[in-house]
Amino acid sequence: MRRGAEEVRTLDPREDSPWTTTLRRNGVVCIRGDVSQSKDVEKSLRGADCVFHLASYGMSGKEMLQAGRIDEVNINGSCLVLDACIKYGVNRLVYTSTYNVVYGGREIVNGNETLRYFPLEDHVDPYGRSKSLAEQLVLKSNARPLKKRDGKKLYTCAIRPAAIYGPGEERHLPRIFSLAQMGLLTFKIGDPSVKNDWVYVDNLVHALLLASMGLLDDIPGREGIPIAAGQTYFISDGAPVNTFEFLRPLIISLDYDFPRLSISVPTALVVAKIFWAIYFLFYPWLKKSWFPSPLILPAEVYKV
Repeated sequence: MRRGAEEVRTLDPREDSPWTTTLRRNGVVCIRGDVSQSKDVEKSLRGADCVFHLASYGMSGKEMLQAGRIDEVNINGSCLVLDACIKYGVNRLVYTSTYNVVYGGREIVNGNETLRYFPLEDHVDPYGRSKSLAEQLVLKSNARPLKKRDGKKLYTCAIRPAAIYGPGEERHLPRIFSLAQMGLLTFKIGDPSVKNDWVYVDNLVHALLLASMGLLDDIPGREGIPIAAGQTYFISDGAPVNTFEFLRPLIISLDYDFPRLSISVPTALVVAKIFWAIYFLFYPWLKKSWFPSPLILPAEVYKV
């Protein structure tokens, strides 16, 4: 709101979101709802000028096994957001995607936005596949005419963040720390020379804001076409590091044991597939809050 917005809204399915009180204190209108429900999406987008589509499901832990819910949120939810943008004349949509749309276990060195999408049939988890489909839907909707706004169009772009860390992160680090606390973080995976990208939450927010501004600024010499329209952007801190070396100071500072044993990727995949098979048998219980997350799953092996 400091940037001049008349009103800022959030759509969150949780009544007790840890940030709700702070958001409301700062004048944000917090709407409780589900991105996979049309009425909730329309309620939150009616009258908006710019939408940051952040909602996703299935990124980590037992959520990764719930394929139906993953598609419902990531694919169907994105379709509902696009439909509402067209219906209510929203002319800017920044979609928060993931690097998993181009990655599925095959090494990438110095990759950029010219990389092709990873084949949908080769994804080892429904999350990567669903995010890839959703991103393509969002980008194909770029420059779609808006209803009730003659000559106006919806402009879209996609942000592809690396692994996110920082205050409020609820997917990766809390789960890792929980495993370490229970003494279950017993091994490292792969060669220590392998590096991954990470992004601090403030840097990601900055990138989202820049993207929204890029959907306003015209391309020089092409009046009327925003510079970010239809584009994708990888976002990271620009400091790739081995996953376990990134985690080392955090785990040690909490007085947890840091894993000394290292296992190969093929061995880790065998372990992960065993967990996948076991948890698949308990599928009806996955949505229960008391049901624990698996130690590791195949997609997580590739990601580290």
